[in-house]
Amino acid sequence: MDLHGKKLGLVVSCGPEGANFSRALSLVETALKRGVTVYLYCLDDAVTGLNSPRLHKLRNGGVKLFACALAAQRRQIPFDESATFAGLTAINEMIASTDRFLSFN
Repeated sequence: MDLHGKKLGLVVSCGPEGANFSRALSLVETALKRGVTVYLYCLDDAVTGLNSPRLHKLRNGGVKLFACALAAQRRQIPFDESATFAGLTAINEMIASTDRFLSFN
């Protein structure tokens, strides 16, 4: 099945120590290799993983990375170039504009 041109949206709310954080990143890796445009939104504890080497590699590989500004602020994570910091309306836009949307909690 040709997946070029398809769009996948994911929201991850668990921290980088959680199994679902790793599962989400594995799915992102696979999707990018198959030519899918991937949008990833880190919510709640997932913002603590923004500077993980694996996520950094995915960002350099083309994933469109967003992070919840409020979650980062509450965890005293500074806004920087690691992601586009946004509100929950970004998730709404992802749901509306992607072919598939998944949540990893």
